[in-house]
Amino acid sequence: MFDFSGKTVLITGASYGLGEQFAHAFADAGADLVLTARSADMLEAVAEVCRGKGAKVTVATGDVSVESDVTRVVEAGMADHGKIDVLVNNAGIADVRGVSAESFDADMFNNIVNVDLVGAFYFARECGRRMLEAGSGSIVNIASIMGSGANELNVIAYTAAKGGLVNMTHQLGCEWADRGVRVNSVSPGFIVTEMTRVALEAMGMDKWIASRTPMRRVGEAQEVTNAVMFLASDLSSYITGVDLHVDGGTNAGNGWFQIPPIHYEWNKDTAPMVPSSYEPVMPRPDWYQAMEAGIPGVHYPLPEGLDG
Repeated sequence: MFDFSGKTVLITGASYGLGEQFAHAFADAGADLVLTARSADMLEAVAEVCRGKGAKVTVATGDVSVESDVTRVVEAGMADHGKIDVLVNNAGIADVRGVSAESFDADMFNNIVNVDLVGAFYFARECGRRMLEAGSGSIVNIASIMGSGANELNVIAYTAAKGGLVNMTHQLGCEWADRGVRVNSVSPGFIVTEMTRVALEAMGMDKWIASRTPMRRVGEAQEVTNAVMFLASDLSSYITGVDLHVDGGTNAGNGWFQIPPIHYEWNKDTAPMVPSSYEPVMPRPDWYQAMEAGIPGVHYPLPEGLDG
């Protein structure tokens, strides 16, 4: 589906997880790569796999939140490849402690924002300048559905950073549109990778995630990769400033039911629904049985004496 032959793709946070998946996929599609992250050993392992697929790969370690590191990485990519056609701004961190906003410490807040938002800006600026000079390029920022709405599992710094990244995408996408550079973002929902799958399944989190998702399943890393490669490619040549949700419909529905909505019961006889294979994960509460027959006077006659 995708052909990146002759293209150079720079991927941040490329040493594991989604970044590693992106690197393998772009190499399979014929791209040459500039890979960056903080861990040299892990980056080299990813690079070796990609070289085995025929890609020319430059490895340049660095911290995305350090401006001089970003400049050095981009210059290394330009020196080795002569151009950067695609930037995938993937590097990001979160905070698994689940600290509430009123107790969130400034150091952690600043660290997350510096990596997830400021670092993405540094790379967008440095690569964008080269792309603008060349008259073409595509930038794909990896945001999150957590940047588009609240969630009980989110923390204040992550939602602030990813929300900022989405708005930065809108601004750059418009500001650079008439000079040949497209900027879009992909906002994954709850995605499992091979590293996280066992833990999610062991805790039952995969079932909880599926219960909130209209598609009734967790997302796969390849599904995020497909969206990233689409926005990076010429197949999306008339798309810029877009935040593409890859979330099984979660944000479109602001989450989805864990018990069937009560009105599904009211029209069983007159307008039956096509049945779903989904088994609710929560028992029906007491009030559900009380309302199961519908609204008095609408779905069944009012008790005698109350109809007039």
